[in-house]
Amino acid sequence: MKQFTVEKGLVAPMDRENVDTDAIIPKQFLKSIRKTGFGPNLFDEWRYLDAGYPGQDPASRRPNPDFVLNQPRYQGASILLARQNFGCGSSREHAPWALDQYGFRAIIAPSFADIFFNNCFKNGLLPIVLSETQVDALFNECAAFPGYQLTIDLERQLIVKPSGDSIPFEVQEFRKYCLLNGFDDIGLTLRQADKIKAFEAQRLAQKPWLARTMQA
Repeated sequence: MKQFTVEKGLVAPMDRENVDTDAIIPKQFLKSIRKTGFGPNLFDEWRYLDAGYPGQDPASRRPNPDFVLNQPRYQGASILLARQNFGCGSSREHAPWALDQYGFRAIIAPSFADIFFNNCFKNGLLPIVLSETQVDALFNECAAFPGYQLTIDLERQLIVKPSGDSIPFEVQEFRKYCLLNGFDDIGLTLRQADKIKAFEAQRLAQKPWLARTMQA
């Protein structure tokens, strides 16, 4: 999993409430047995004018010019500004996969659906909860200033605006530790690889018949 320390990036505003996971990555793209390749289909039904299906060449699609991520001023955005209850709907982990593979590193919103919120941390995305007043102000500034960027400092738990003003945010200490170090659940377990190997060797020395049982 990618580490998250400091992200300075362009902000894209998703000015819709209750954006569900089927909008983030539609159901037809869940057939893939891979964990990669979802970025081109992020917000597929909003992003394109033609119907999307797995295996399409993105270059052959008809982009919707009115959709925010297709507008030139938001190309290359790495921070998504959203409204309340972002990521509601089904629990598909493909939603944070698609956001990450598009290029987003952080999402700022007044609230998130619980499962989506947890899945973001497990996949290297930082979901940040701010008050509606703070989010409204960021939407206004993003609309007023083309090329609007924010700097998100996870260690200091601060969002730094172009003016130099900062907004503190909360993050659970264990989740912060995992993001700063790039540890997903597997990575956390592998930190104990030497202890696991030592335990297995000791167990087999004490109970050698287990080796034969396991091979059988």
